[in-house]
Amino acid sequence: MFISELITVKKAEKIIAENQKIMPTEIIKLENAYQRVNYRKFISQHSSPPFDRSAMDGYALKSRETFGCSPSMPGHLKIIDQIGAGESSNVKVGPGQAVKIATGAPIPAGADAVIMEEYTYEKNCKLDIMATLSPGENVSYEGEDIKKGDKVLNESMVLRPQDLAMIASAGYGNVEVYQKPKVGVIVTGNELVNPTFHLEGPKIINSNQYTLRALVKSSMAQCEVIHCRDNAKAMEKILHEAVEKYDVIITTGGTAISKGDVVVDSVDKMGEVLIHGVAVRPGKPFGFGIINDKPVFMLSGYPVAAMVLFDIFVRQYLLKMQNILYEHKMVKRVSKKKVPSILGRTDYIRAFADDKIIIPILNKGSGVIRAMVASNAYLVIEENREGIDEGEECGIILFNSFKV
Repeated sequence: MFISELITVKKAEKIIAENQKIMPTEIIKLENAYQRVNYRKFISQHSSPPFDRSAMDGYALKSRETFGCSPSMPGHLKIIDQIGAGESSNVKVGPGQAVKIATGAPIPAGADAVIMEEYTYEKNCKLDIMATLSPGENVSYEGEDIKKGDKVLNESMVLRPQDLAMIASAGYGNVEVYQKPKVGVIVTGNELVNPTFHLEGPKIINSNQYTLRALVKSSMAQCEVIHCRDNAKAMEKILHEAVEKYDVIITTGGTAISKGDVVVDSVDKMGEVLIHGVAVRPGKPFGFGIINDKPVFMLSGYPVAAMVLFDIFVRQYLLKMQNILYEHKMVKRVSKKKVPSILGRTDYIRAFADDKIIIPILNKGSGVIRAMVASNAYLVIEENREGIDEGEECGIILFNSFKV
């Protein structure tokens, strides 16, 4: 069915959510798992550290041997062995004895502390002690970080560098993660050319290809860009190939609220158009459809509108495909300007915000990229409001909140 009536943003979000897809999983090496989303929780296969170990380069000894020791009144011990990292010793430290030890080496039997080299003087296996230690000082005990059987990470986490360290410490070299969605971006328009110093005739530089590629990658998905001329047969051919190759298709241009634009007509012919026209500014002609169970997001060809529509509708979908439970985070600021709107439409105004106020960038159309460059937030005017007054508190979405 071909749809060409405006619906609310909330209704559009509901339709898209009802058609949410989740990616299958794959097993990858831990070295490749940064910023991937793990499928399962991790249970540690052993304790970390796996034994009592030295936290410093120094000497393992009985702490009571150091009581009262100082630079002016050093204690005197005999060095009976030496343990390097990855080595161990069978000796037992007794009264008046010490073992030279490297960071990470196992604490020998009988010792309960390690004195740092800086507080000692060694000569001919004799050791002068010039500091007092407490039991356990400079010792990392077995299981101090994690114990065998501990749950160390939950499922559905975007893995950070520190998470990879924890996974490795728990004994895992491979990780089951959600696959990254493969996104095909189809940029339409006979007038589009690649960046050049010399524009000829009524041509426009195709900036959307770079913006959307970056936006897709910022949503942790993979991206390929295809350029298609405004031709129905060419569009149908590219769409047919795209639904076979990609998990999600994004188009720009060819979405006007009428019959005759190649993108919406082609999606309607090949599948089903579920949304065509949303009461939103910018980006009213936004469309969403399904072809062979593959979602197709149809964005405006205007650069700023394409960016806004991606942030509103597409970003959340791509993240949820990887089981990331992302929601737009709205915070409050005081507007420094009056911003008009109309009932029944949701406006996303480009703006600059600090920790208290927001300055709307007004009277800038959907093609004015410079307004987006100067912004760090959207000022959101909900559909039930006729604008906001200067000095009024309003809801905003900070661009930084898009990061996961």
